[in-house]
Amino acid sequence: MATITMDTPSAWDVLDGVNLPGGYRVEITAGKIIMTPQGEHPWRVVFAAAPQIKQRLAGQGTVLSRVMIDFPSDQYGYAPDLAIVAPGAERNSRGRFEWHSLEAVIEVVSKSSRDDDFAKKVHLYAECGIPVYVVIDPEDVVCTIHRGPTRTGSYEDATEIPFGQDLVLPLQGRDITIATDSFPKAGDLD
Repeated sequence: MATITMDTPSAWDVLDGVNLPGGYRVEITAGKIIMTPQGEHPWRVVFAAAPQIKQRLAGQGTVLSRVMIDFPSDQYGYAPDLAIVAPGAERNSRGRFEWHSLEAVIEVVSKSSRDDDFAKKVHLYAECGIPVYVVIDPEDVVCTIHRGPTRTGSYEDATEIPFGQDLVLPLQGRDITIATDSFPKAGDLD
């Protein structure tokens, strides 16, 4: 397996050797390290969606959850709730996948991540050319599929799919269908 060397420093480099506490999600936004407690809703969505994605990929790609991805910036380091890595993608010299290896990114909205998921991440993922970006929102009970990334940091198309309907991810040469009827709604835990 060949390794790819990324010329741009990774935002994750600042955390090399740091012992981070468990139970927190760590991301880097605009050069700031953001640590937020992990919520139950995002995990329940991830646990419902990841096995479906893995099964439907049938060995044509990989699904990752909250794994560091190298983006072409030393100011942004994201570990998406779910990321679908293209078949045949290789890790770089740091042992991580890079942005151009991703076919889709799925983020699950929590109260603390709402602004990032609907603004900053849309902008960065589109700028990086991530073909499909999905925001799953348990509070609004809807999934938003963004397609057609532009280099100016927006997507040409955004389609809302209510919970209970199938979420179809248009990947390279194939579609992955995720049943959303088991996704928790914000009021489910109250």
